[in-house]
Amino acid sequence: MSHQFSDLGINEHLQKSLANLQMAVPTDIQVKTIPVILNQKEDVVVLAKTGTGKTAAFGLPLLQLIDVANSNVQTLILAPTRELGQQIYNNLVAYAADSPEVSIASVCGGIPIKPQIERLKTPTHIVVATPGRLVDLMTRGAIDVKSVQYLVLDEADEMVSALKDEVDVIIKAIPKTRRTLLFTATMPGTIKQLVQNYMSKHVVHIEADMGTVGHQGIDHQYVVVEPIEKLEVLLHFLNSKEGERGIIFCKTKAAVNKLAKNLAINKFSSGALHGSLTQGIRDRIMEQFREGYIDILVATDLAARGIDVKEISYVVNYHLPDTYEAYVHRSGRTARAGAKGLSLTILQKEEVEDIADFENELGIVFKQFKKADAQSIEENNGLLWARKIFKTKPNREVSEAYKARIKTIFHHLTKEELVDKIFANYLAQNHTEAPKTEVSKKQKKNK
Repeated sequence: MSHQFSDLGINEHLQKSLANLQMAVPTDIQVKTIPVILNQKEDVVVLAKTGTGKTAAFGLPLLQLIDVANSNVQTLILAPTRELGQQIYNNLVAYAADSPEVSIASVCGGIPIKPQIERLKTPTHIVVATPGRLVDLMTRGAIDVKSVQYLVLDEADEMVSALKDEVDVIIKAIPKTRRTLLFTATMPGTIKQLVQNYMSKHVVHIEADMGTVGHQGIDHQYVVVEPIEKLEVLLHFLNSKEGERGIIFCKTKAAVNKLAKNLAINKFSSGALHGSLTQGIRDRIMEQFREGYIDILVATDLAARGIDVKEISYVVNYHLPDTYEAYVHRSGRTARAGAKGLSLTILQKEEVEDIADFENELGIVFKQFKKADAQSIEENNGLLWARKIFKTKPNREVSEAYKARIKTIFHHLTKEELVDKIFANYLAQNHTEAPKTEVSKKQKKNK
């Protein structure tokens, strides 16, 4: 049976905004969650993977439950990163376009705190925050959380591992009578412990239809490589995806920087994203990625949270993630909004046995990606070399006289002859055999 938002109890003001956003049919998790938040009093734990429509599932009912006559902060929404926090804030503002009396503020880290302090001096009903920045504001006495009625923990599985201390401080400061709504893609032991410690005994558990939503459209594959060939196999794969957008995940900031440098050397349109970059640089890189000015993002797990770009056709796990939930969040960056996508994991031989554990835990099936053979890799290296030459900018500091002497050596060659000689020089310097062509094979046969 197909539902409408009106069937779930959403009011006319919000329905109007949703119509303008062309959101007509609620997702599975919205159908299951919205009536519970609107009509019941219990705490709620929602197990839903990325791309299932979680923000509207909690955002719409909470916007409707705001008492506009009360100027205190009534709803607190916590997100692990500024990118995700900003995305939630933007969505809430869009949903509330026809409910101007509801006041929403974003107070996330990575940007100046003073404008946020000034913003909180005006009446605010809903605050979207990253835990660290919120604790900072609480310490300064810039925000009053004593009237919070609803606490949302979005992507809680990430927060309880990386931001547990800050979350503990916040939960202890808000009223015990508040209602807690926890959203997570996975249910590790740390989440179960948080539910036990900070949520009521009577918790409503809701789960999205994981079989049809969580991994829908994602083709999970892995390729086994020797350490020495890992980069070359990746470059071959990326060359086959020219013009498509993707994200490559690395475990550490140092690995992100190193790989991004290698991609830049090979003239791939790419950018790096990790927590040590300034917020201004991160925002600029994300904007370039969203607008299509760069095709490849190399990122750490936490830095990539909140990336909601529909046209990401592939995700590469350059390093196997440490946790199942990290894999869920990584692969969930592709195949969004009903599209198809590829999640490719690059493994070393000793890691292959871990694939079965990921399959069993997540209910997915990995297929083996056919690794490029030695000749294909060599040919790809030649193509990368040619592209580097093509994209090299002329040196304007060389004297015209010197340049003229160089040109004299080449002036009698045709363009084709010059390319042949440069390519032969490349093959000789790299001790690479010339690629065998169909013509040369026939000639060899005729001999």
